[in-house]
Order: sequence, then structure tokens, then C-alpha cells
Amino acid sequence: MVAASQLRPGTVLKLGDDLFKVIECTHHVGQGKMPGSVHAKLRHVLKGTFKELRWRPEERLEDVQLERQDMEFLYSDADSATFMNPTTFDQVSIPLDAIGAAARFLKPEMKVPVEFVEGRPVSIVFPEIVEVKVAATAPPAHQQQDNTFKYATLENGMEVMVPQFIKPGEIVRIEVASGKYVDRVRADSKRA
Repeated sequence: MVAASQLRPGTVLKLGDDLFKVIECTHHVGQGKMPGSVHAKLRHVLKGTFKELRWRPEERLEDVQLERQDMEFLYSDADSATFMNPTTFDQVSIPLDAIGAAARFLKPEMKVPVEFVEGRPVSIVFPEIVEVKVAATAPPAHQQQDNTFKYATLENGMEVMVPQFIKPGEIVRIEVASGKYVDRVRADSKRA
């Protein structure tokens, strides 16, 4: 059991028969006669749907510990992604809805921690920001214009808006949840 005031992103809660992972959590301090509250944005572990709930800080909630195994991504189809344990060669499938936005960034042979509940795979742990190579983009429309953006196609086929100075072949950082450009990876920082 965990107090609502101790909730943090990544905590998994059992609410009824369903499991929810805390995505965002804000704590509001009460003033005067108004009690404090805890607001949380939750994602259903199996379905991928979102829910927002509020609790009093002292409320006790049932938390669940997920088992993690490092696995290798093999392939995905229209409904699920398949992962393999590199030591036992056991394969498991996870619905794409449960993986969420990270499914667009999975590459074959990529090592990813897979989360299990009672021996059943439920989700993956993916970094918030990934590095992806730019496959194609238009030449800059204006010279010395860093505050204007253009479309670029990434190596995974996804289109994002990037600054004018980005060229094909460069590696950029993309925020997984929103699919937005963060910055580019400089060649000199890659060597270090």
C-alpha cells in the first residue's frame, strides 16, 4: 500500500481489477479549511487508455511491483509487437495499444525492458527521448533562419517538423510521447 502523497510517475496502481501506471502526478497543498489533494493522470496498463483521478494525500492505494526482463524486439504486426528473451529464446507479444507512442520507434534487434504482471507481459519501458536519423528533408528555404521549421522524414517513416539547418543523414532527438523535435545530435559530441 502507498499513500496518495507518495505517488510518482511510473508507479503502478491496482484500482478494482485493473492496473494503471501513473504518467503525471501533481500535489496540491490545502489552505485553511480546504484539504490538499493529489491529481494523477493514469494509463491503463493493458488497454492504453487514459484516466484522471484525484485523492486526498493520506488515502492508501494498492501499488503493484512489475517484474522486468530485458528482451529483444523482433517484429510487429497490425495489433501487437513481438519480443524475445535472448537467453531462453521465449517469445511474447504485447498489444500496440499498451505500448503506445513508443511503438513507432521500435527497431529490430533493439533491446528493451519488458514489464510483466503475474507472468503476463503488459508493457515496455522506453526512454522519453530517442535519437533517429533524418532520411529526407527539403533544402533550407532561407539562409540563417533558425526559428523557422520544415518537414523532415525520419528513417522510421515518421514526419516531423525540424529547423531549417537540419540536413538528410543527421541524427535528431525526438520526444517519444509527442513526436516533436528536441534538438540535433552534434557530430563532435558523438565522438566524445
